[in-house]
Amino acid sequence: MTVIREADLGTPASTATETVTVEIDGKALTVPVGTSVMRAARGAGVDIPKLCATDSLKAFGSCRLCVVEIEGRKGCPASCTTPVAEGMQIRTQSDGIAKLRRNVMELYISDHPLDCLTCSANGDCELQDMAGAVGLRDVRYGMDGANHLDAKVDDSNPYFSFDPSKCIVCSRCVRACDEVQGTFALTIEGRGFEAKVAASSGESFLDSECVSCGACVQACPTATLMEKSIIEHGQPEHSVLTTCAYCGVGCSFKADMQGDRVVRMTPYKDGQANHGHSCVKGRFAWGYASHRERVLEPMIRESIDEPWRKVSWDEAIGYAATRLRGIQEKYGRKSVGGITSSRCTNEEVFVVQKLVRAAFGNNNVDTCARVCHSPTGYGLNQTLGTSAGTQPFDSVMDADVIVIIGANPTVAHPVFASQMKRRLREGAKLIIIDPRRIDLVRSPHVQADYHLPLLPGTNVPVINALAHVIVSEGLVDQDYVAQRCDPDSFAAWKACVLKEENSPEAVAKISGVAADDIRSAARLYATAGRGAIYYGLGVTEHSQGSTMVMGMANLAMATGNIGFSGCGVNPLRGQNNVQGSCDMGSFPHELAGYRPVSDDAVRGSFEKRWGVELDPVPGYRIPNMFDAAIAGEYKGMYIQGEDIAQSDPNTQHVEAALLAMDCVVVQDLFLNETAKFAHVFLPGTSFLEKDGTFINAERRINRVRPVMKPQQGKAEWLITQELSQALGYDMHYASEAEIMDEIAALTPTFQGVSFDFLDRYGSVQWPCNEKAPLGTPIMHIDQFVRGKGLFIETDYVPTEERSNRKFPLLLTTGRILSQYNVGAQTRRTENIVWYHEDLLEIHPHDAETRGIQDGDQVSLRSRKGEITLRATITERVQPGVVYTTFHNPETGANVVTTEYSDWATSCPEYKVTAVQVAPAARRSEWQHKFAKRAAKQEVTET
Repeated sequence: MTVIREADLGTPASTATETVTVEIDGKALTVPVGTSVMRAARGAGVDIPKLCATDSLKAFGSCRLCVVEIEGRKGCPASCTTPVAEGMQIRTQSDGIAKLRRNVMELYISDHPLDCLTCSANGDCELQDMAGAVGLRDVRYGMDGANHLDAKVDDSNPYFSFDPSKCIVCSRCVRACDEVQGTFALTIEGRGFEAKVAASSGESFLDSECVSCGACVQACPTATLMEKSIIEHGQPEHSVLTTCAYCGVGCSFKADMQGDRVVRMTPYKDGQANHGHSCVKGRFAWGYASHRERVLEPMIRESIDEPWRKVSWDEAIGYAATRLRGIQEKYGRKSVGGITSSRCTNEEVFVVQKLVRAAFGNNNVDTCARVCHSPTGYGLNQTLGTSAGTQPFDSVMDADVIVIIGANPTVAHPVFASQMKRRLREGAKLIIIDPRRIDLVRSPHVQADYHLPLLPGTNVPVINALAHVIVSEGLVDQDYVAQRCDPDSFAAWKACVLKEENSPEAVAKISGVAADDIRSAARLYATAGRGAIYYGLGVTEHSQGSTMVMGMANLAMATGNIGFSGCGVNPLRGQNNVQGSCDMGSFPHELAGYRPVSDDAVRGSFEKRWGVELDPVPGYRIPNMFDAAIAGEYKGMYIQGEDIAQSDPNTQHVEAALLAMDCVVVQDLFLNETAKFAHVFLPGTSFLEKDGTFINAERRINRVRPVMKPQQGKAEWLITQELSQALGYDMHYASEAEIMDEIAALTPTFQGVSFDFLDRYGSVQWPCNEKAPLGTPIMHIDQFVRGKGLFIETDYVPTEERSNRKFPLLLTTGRILSQYNVGAQTRRTENIVWYHEDLLEIHPHDAETRGIQDGDQVSLRSRKGEITLRATITERVQPGVVYTTFHNPETGANVVTTEYSDWATSCPEYKVTAVQVAPAARRSEWQHKFAKRAAKQEVTET
């Protein structure tokens, strides 16, 4: 095993289709028009020395190390900024060039610490490499004059240091922050000898606008910007390619290793979802995998009032099987079930749903995707015929207008957001539909053309109003609709959206969005060219989540914006494997590939393979599980990698359900909130120990490769398999690859997928089968999966959760950049430096009328419960709306959310809760209860 070194061709590739022929050092070659001399030289096998150039950034031409000679031209131009021309004759080596390069390098070294042997970048330093490449053997200039060798190191960032004494002012870090990340947090301050890299705000890295994505660190050619993990442990000795386990972007990383210790996670340039970019979580927040609070031994207890007892794997699995089987014998076959995890691999998820169906003998299996994106599956399946997004992420670079609805990409999907911002800086138009003023409404070099700040719960009327304008003003793509869509459904939908109640003027009264803005946004989307819709949980987590998804699909079909690059309807999945957990058959009514369990032929194929008769009746959804538990009918649950006691709505209802069960089995990394109600704890594995696949928001199947052995001794799929065997069903796989082989054999959209295939070709987007052997980046190109696109009427039905005099404000929830979901992982990393508590955003007017000052502890009370948290006064939210995150269990944000849910899928309505806010005189009852339970989590030895 060796460290993976990725080739750097110096400058980005030309996208031109025309070519020219040039001669480099006597060798003729043909390259695309616009290719730099530097990049062309690499095609001829010639490495031209460079420092300011890198193929992830535009050519800059500042270091003067890459000079060449061109026949017929005076001087020595920089090869990075000089494009090739037909017949050009180039020399990359001569005595004159060599002298120039040595002189340039000599100047750099004269103001650089000569501590290579003790430098943290020794062996991985471009400056060191280039000194050798140009043959520098002596520095004639002394070190006694003015220099920067005493410049102070900035260690403020928890993950990397900035040592300006080693900076060569190549601007690569500044350019990476600008071009790749799009934050513009760095600048070159001063001129000439006084020039230096600085945070644009004049502060330290930690206090600046830097988002710690690591792009600057990756771009730096010296030890100026260096990971603290490398400074502490030294350079890696081998690398393993794997996939990030945070959001639905699915970034590819090189895990750079020393033995079985990770010393750095480097974004992989060939990663098709991230192209060598990363965010603070994927790049740096992986330390939770070795956190001291991680549980590494199985534990059991008779009652949740007893302390945990550490036991062997055999005893834990046997104990779980005995208790679950005993429940079924007493209460019936359908009295137990399971929940799969969107953080686990497809292979791990598949065996859990198989455990429920084949070993438990029922369909009581559901997934956390139920509480986030189940309306996506339902809505897109109804209208288009498949339960997934339509485009690859790269498609955004062809979009002329981008619509973001109920999503905050810079926070929740930052790597994709950076790509989106590049397209916006190139001139694409932007429409944002969101109750909050998210960063993309206005940020450096990006400003939304329209922000429609609708009231929470009014998504459907706004989408209907947009459709009303498009239909009434004759902006429908009639040819597209006639060729691709069902005519009867279109006629019915047209009549529906033309109702007066869907006019912008009528909707303005409901939504709070100005009618003129609705009209202007609709015209822009329909006429600006290719239009892409990207949406998140602000769409799906509503009582009309499925209706809204269908509304967006209607709008895209009506304007001809599906089936091409640069358009589509694109869900931004929240967790790393939300798409995969759904694909694997985690819903109670569907087997893998979204095929009904009630279909005899489909069910028969699984029965033949599994050798067991399957129940044709759909099982419980997660909310039904809780209701049945409280009713005394559902008594046992196997929970894979989910903290339902923190993440599901109406926390007190969830807790009552867990308390009513006789056996709760939790499989996770840490003793989370759900584990407080568990009788068996089976320690899980981090993504660094997993072998398998994740599927991201663009349907991309990515390999996850283990960089170390399971720290608790067993792969997660093997734990599930052994539980199945203890229950009497002989599930048997020898490896994760065999599980994927079975998935492919039983699921038509995965027919061509295997570990060998993915290792050979890299990631692939399903469907991957005989019709599409290398996958399907863009869906619905010639026709919709269902045949003709189906328009569905989207009448507005207001949520039952209403504000009133007692609860006059509307609460909506979301994420913050540095934290992830319930925070189990990120709270156990240095990311807490940026955000260690959930805050309540409240508008200045609402704060003033309640006597609330910025930073005050406030009580947030709904019809369901009360919590306390700290207030931050901001105009990000509009009057009448408050906002908080849900990353910290002590806050208990879901204590106040309601039981209301989407009409079609039971996805909870997290985004609309009527609340009152007041200064807090005490801690809430919830926080007292939380502290008491936390103190009881004791563990005893066997």
